[in-house]
Amino acid sequence: MASPSRLSPLPVPMELHVNNREKLIDSFHHHLSHSSRPLHGFVFLQGGEEQTRHDTDHLELFRQESNFAYLFGVVEPGFYGALDIASGKSILFAPRLPADYAVWLGEIKPLVHFKEKYKVDMAYYTDEIVQVLQDEFQGSSKPLLFLFHGLNTDSNNFSKPAEFEGIDKFETDLTTLHPILTECRVLKSDLELSVIQFANDISSEAHVEVMRKVRVGMKEYQLESIFLHHTYMYGGCRHCSYTCICATGGNSAVLHYGHAAAPNDRTLNDGDMALLDMGAEYHFYGSDITCSYPVNGKFSSDQSLIYNAVLDSHDAVISTMKPGVTWIDMHKLAERIVLQSLLRGGILVGNVDDMMAERLGAVFMPHGLGHFLGLDTHDPGGYLKGMERPKEPGLKSLRTVRELQEGMVITVEPGCYFIDALLVPAMENSNTARFFNREAVIRFKDFGGVRIESDLYVTANGCRNLTNVPRKIPEIEAVMAGGSWP
Repeated sequence: MASPSRLSPLPVPMELHVNNREKLIDSFHHHLSHSSRPLHGFVFLQGGEEQTRHDTDHLELFRQESNFAYLFGVVEPGFYGALDIASGKSILFAPRLPADYAVWLGEIKPLVHFKEKYKVDMAYYTDEIVQVLQDEFQGSSKPLLFLFHGLNTDSNNFSKPAEFEGIDKFETDLTTLHPILTECRVLKSDLELSVIQFANDISSEAHVEVMRKVRVGMKEYQLESIFLHHTYMYGGCRHCSYTCICATGGNSAVLHYGHAAAPNDRTLNDGDMALLDMGAEYHFYGSDITCSYPVNGKFSSDQSLIYNAVLDSHDAVISTMKPGVTWIDMHKLAERIVLQSLLRGGILVGNVDDMMAERLGAVFMPHGLGHFLGLDTHDPGGYLKGMERPKEPGLKSLRTVRELQEGMVITVEPGCYFIDALLVPAMENSNTARFFNREAVIRFKDFGGVRIESDLYVTANGCRNLTNVPRKIPEIEAVMAGGSWP
């Protein structure tokens, strides 16, 4: 029997992280020289710690903190890492494990194992941090540690700087590292891109597998299960980039459906649209793909109208993307295409320019057009220092307003949703009520929504789509009827 996958797990060279460290040191040197500051001290990061489930001894499956993963590629918990600014040397500090670790959790690896596995210059134990850094420091005063601390403008959370016993013996800088390391992560290297491409390849394949197997009467979680099985079985993807959104019927108008209070448990009904937003993670790097289609395999005229509105928007943005264009302009283009389609379809009436001025697009697409993608689904760096987040509806949800640059990986995910919480106020508002064909809107009351999401790499003169799933209606219907893809 032929395998349902043409893929196998991708070997990832540790040079990916060696290169990331070199990139950071080069950026640091440039910054310190430009600021007339001495080129000494250490970039110092604390890796992630294992977490138990509440007050139990159940350990949740560990996943490394993303910045530590970026620089060192370490999969184990409890590590620290340092980069010597002057020499560029890398140092890993591993936890000194108790003897009974070997009984319950396996062989206790020697330090040379971590030095060789992660291609660092030196490896010591975490209880040696103070002595090692003092010995390595070239200056005459207290050694200086550049700690990672700052605001993630995507999550609005602050990173927690490294802590260890004896840190009071060092000078610390809490402001320099965060913007430099965050910006390093924005532009992807060729090795990083190859891992993101593999995450896209296996996730694309899994989406197609779900498309082939979806049937009326199934549960939403069964679609999630098919996806997770495929990416783990054939791609070795133990982690997902985010909680899967498997929304059908009216649930597809719930933007972040799939959480504990809405756990992908509805039964699929004939005539439902499905909105499946799922992406696998491989070697820390993620994918983020959304497919929308009718669960019975055949688009109705109303489903075709909304689907093609979003697809035209998706395709128009991708054909326009290139270095130098601003993401806020891409978002507005996406809105305009959707509004034009809804106008042609008789759902809206009036002038599209007037609709844009009143921010009507945000009623149908309240989220931003997309986000940076990499070690996190919503990768940081969307707002540089001094950039302000827009305040208008829809635009305030943009995760970046930057100009595109070669090397960025960003999602394009326009949508069109019929959300009562937004439609009702807009239809009652004196500024926007005139745009609605109320009878047509009522017809779509239980429609839900459509989102189409692909992951794009910005090239020197355009962009490259990393995602490979059926998008046009005839393609989707053919695959759902048993046709091959690609």
